[in-house]
Amino acid sequence: MFASPLCFYFFGVNFTMIVYTVGTFDLLHVGHLALLKFCKTLGDTVIVGVASDSVVNSYKPNVPVIPLDQRREMLEALDCVSQVQPYYELEYVTACMDLNVDIFVIGEDWGKKPHNLAVEDYLKSQGKQVIQIHYNPRTSSTQIKRNVMSQIHRKQQVELAS
Repeated sequence: MFASPLCFYFFGVNFTMIVYTVGTFDLLHVGHLALLKFCKTLGDTVIVGVASDSVVNSYKPNVPVIPLDQRREMLEALDCVSQVQPYYELEYVTACMDLNVDIFVIGEDWGKKPHNLAVEDYLKSQGKQVIQIHYNPRTSSTQIKRNVMSQIHRKQQVELAS
């Protein structure tokens, strides 16, 4: 007997689908929201791994503009998010094991780094799904930062010309 498409009962035991996605989630925007809403369509528990500043700095030139505690608070406020878990190492297998993840959602820029391949191999060996999605073309944190810098640069040029 099915309670919903995302949660079912078998011999009186409730089984839920746990969806996990990870990211920086700096400058929360509609692209992030689209990702998280999509995750909610896949399962009834959506857990978001949010990268600590030190993790982000290990693969990007700059740390996030918004501090980790504030990024976490923003994500926790969303109805489509069940739980937020910061991570402090660029390694995903442990969290997937601890959380008993059924579906891991990744972005199109995922790549073939050893830590990415390790979690993909682990999940596939457990019969779990890895779903790769295309980013929402409407916006990105990087583009927002470029737009802000462009506006600052234009303002400085106007001030110099006056």
